[in-house]
Amino acid sequence: MKRIVILISGRGSNMQAVAEACAREGWPATVAAVVSNRPQAAGLAWAAERGIATAVVDHTRFETRAAFDAALREAIDAFAPDLLVLAGFMRILGADFTRHYEGRMLNVHPSLLPAFTGLHTHRRAIEAGCKLAGATVHFVTAELDHGPIVAQAVVPVLPGDDEAALAGRVLRQEHRMYPMAVRWFVEGQLRVEGGVVHHVGGAAQLLV
Repeated sequence: MKRIVILISGRGSNMQAVAEACAREGWPATVAAVVSNRPQAAGLAWAAERGIATAVVDHTRFETRAAFDAALREAIDAFAPDLLVLAGFMRILGADFTRHYEGRMLNVHPSLLPAFTGLHTHRRAIEAGCKLAGATVHFVTAELDHGPIVAQAVVPVLPGDDEAALAGRVLRQEHRMYPMAVRWFVEGQLRVEGGVVHHVGGAAQLLV
């Protein structure tokens, strides 16, 4: 039984999607804990109400990023995770931290990577005149919003879209794709060769 720890900074809608799918679909896994850098993150209450352990490592209490990373790692490792899932976790993690969880840490980013790394992805896609946008699940590396791509989901950019409209359309796809990718990991269905992720059973890694 694989143990999943999920990191959030806010309401954690992707966390909820993963936790609900894990329970509903009977994965060979359990969500062992939800950890946040913000004490008031709404997702903590959601998890606690469902009997999932929670922990807070408040980034504002640390003078350096390295000190925060070390404390966060200690809190996470107390739950002995097989997989670390970033679900709207809004802190940049250092190289030592990412190396510690190399090959067992996933993130979902609201763009079709490698396009539009960082923030304001939907605005930038609209301003660039993109006809397609989407989201990417990838293994986390030390380079921000990079790392081997597990799956991508595509949505159209429609005439008249603003950031909120496009973000909502993308988020609905994230809620489909992220649980799927996490399930693949815990079931041992992912293989990385030369920086490229393959599903060993040949499942489609693109959602449209």
